Amino acid sequence: ELGIDLWYKVKPCGRLVRPVAPTRIPGRYLSHQEGLPKLPVPSLQQTCERYLATLEPIVDEEELSHTKELLAEFQKAGGVGERLQKGLERRARKTENWLSDWWLTTAYLDYRMPVVVHSSPGVVLPRLEFSDRQGQMRFAAKLIAGVLDFKTMIDNETLPVEYLGGKQLCMNQYYQVLSSCRVPGLKRDSVVNHAHRSRPPTHITVVHNFQFFVLDVYNSDGTPLTVDQLYMQLEKVWSSSLQTNKEPIGILTSNQRNSWGKAYNNLIKDKTNKDSVQAIQKSIFTVCLDAPMPCVSDELYHSRAAVQMLHGGGSRWNSGNRWFDKTLQFIIGEDGSCGLMYEHAPAEGPPIVSLIDHVVEYTKKSEMVRTPMVPLPMPQKLRFNITPEIKKDIEKAKQNMNIMVHDLDVKVIVFSHFGKNVPKTHKMSPDAFIQMGLQLAYYRMYQRCCATYESASLRMFKLGRTDTIRSCSIDSANFVKAMDDPAKQKIEKVTLLEKAVKAHRAYTDMAIHGQAIDRHLLGLKLQAIEDLTSMPEIFMDTSYAVANHYNLSTSQVPAKTDCVMCFGPVAPDGYGVCYNPMAEHINFAVSAFNSCNETNAAHMAQRLEEALLDMRMLLESTPKAKL
Repeated sequence: ELGIDLWYKVKPCGRLVRPVAPTRIPGRYLSHQEGLPKLPVPSLQQTCERYLATLEPIVDEEELSHTKELLAEFQKAGGVGERLQKGLERRARKTENWLSDWWLTTAYLDYRMPVVVHSSPGVVLPRLEFSDRQGQMRFAAKLIAGVLDFKTMIDNETLPVEYLGGKQLCMNQYYQVLSSCRVPGLKRDSVVNHAHRSRPPTHITVVHNFQFFVLDVYNSDGTPLTVDQLYMQLEKVWSSSLQTNKEPIGILTSNQRNSWGKAYNNLIKDKTNKDSVQAIQKSIFTVCLDAPMPCVSDELYHSRAAVQMLHGGGSRWNSGNRWFDKTLQFIIGEDGSCGLMYEHAPAEGPPIVSLIDHVVEYTKKSEMVRTPMVPLPMPQKLRFNITPEIKKDIEKAKQNMNIMVHDLDVKVIVFSHFGKNVPKTHKMSPDAFIQMGLQLAYYRMYQRCCATYESASLRMFKLGRTDTIRSCSIDSANFVKAMDDPAKQKIEKVTLLEKAVKAHRAYTDMAIHGQAIDRHLLGLKLQAIEDLTSMPEIFMDTSYAVANHYNLSTSQVPAKTDCVMCFGPVAPDGYGVCYNPMAEHINFAVSAFNSCNETNAAHMAQRLEEALLDMRMLLESTPKAKL
């Protein structure tokens, strides 16, 4: 399960209202954090009722009636459900957030698939106007300076507090993304954060031609290096890493987590290797200076760039030019491609996007700073001693990476017909409108509805991460089935669409206020494991497996920048769909696996375009009912 986040802009009041943008007010981080409410534990009865309603469109009647019986048993007075609920409520009283540690562990650190494709999202930024190394270096220098400018706000705790519908949001994730790194384990990973140490790191890592460098980005007086100074340092890095035959040590980080955990323990037995790995882990962030990728047409550029940001294109291209465990890696290609990828454990999309928006604006400014003429030390190249065993691990990781690369099918489209403007004229939430478009596209391809995951932010609560908006509902199913039914009148279809959109808005509202069902059910399940009692039958039930098999894993990640985030599917026969709705166009990234014959990213993207256009046509060709 991925928790790629979503800005839900709503006012928490009884009536559904037009989404409002989060406003920012400068404030001190810690005093602000203390005033945040704790994540509630929803009532057991409410969750069981809502769970049944979400199952209705995706499981058959026989399974549904069996689940009804199990839920009735589970909710009996003095029964299993009540006992687990009390345990959860006790946990909520004792902890800052009853969910956050459990979620970090279950969703990320215990997950043993590679972080590449399966967990870490990529972000494609607008293509840059350069095609040589000077342009690449100049932009990289500006980007580094922009991130350091953002870091100053984090360090001084002057980062403006974000608001959602008048409620302050938890800002904790911003303090987790710099100077942090995931560390592999044999059965469970961990995350290290060096930002809060008494002497926090002052260097970044730069990787070029698979070779890693430590680059100090602060002068001895604590001021950040200027863009010109950074440019000169990057030139030094470039000219001392021209060999292209180096072992791609970074590709080890792309392996299945247990294999990488074993290889990691073996790698760091050597002191030189251990010091080099620690320098990468401690660095504020990583900059990957990529070699050019294969040329493609302008139309395919975004899809190729998405692949570069997600996995690097394979061992022949840039997959060895990464440290996939690093929380933040900015990727700048010699051919003008630009973006980043992030390791998902410490944070969701919005804080990352907020950082991106700041950095992109910063890179557009012309430099006014006079550069001090002090000689700067040579950036230090990190050394690795590669034993035959490590060489074998690298070869295996290369093979596995290339299999993943061949399996991932990604299609990025710019839907240019309209953006948030059209749904808004019809007084509909743009997010709900797009989600209904996805439901319709899927139904047209497969003649059935499927469990759909859309992430909702829980940042109204202290240390909040995400919950699930289940976009497939009884109302969405009624709409998609009616849409292509010739027996149905247009006016009826419009009414069903409006009802489906309203239901989605209501579920969204419920989710951001901590009243969705998925994390609560997970909590009850984990509580049972912690209590060492037998697993309740509702979690062994077919319906539960169906409900958690997300053929559509989706996320809205809005940004001011004209970018798009992308991630892999969470089911072997599923799709990953991420979108950034702009005023007059929408950026979509659709992913699927080639190993599944039933799925095809380009087909899904095309069906999605058609669905959105048909929905607009339906609304515009139907006269409004007279009140």
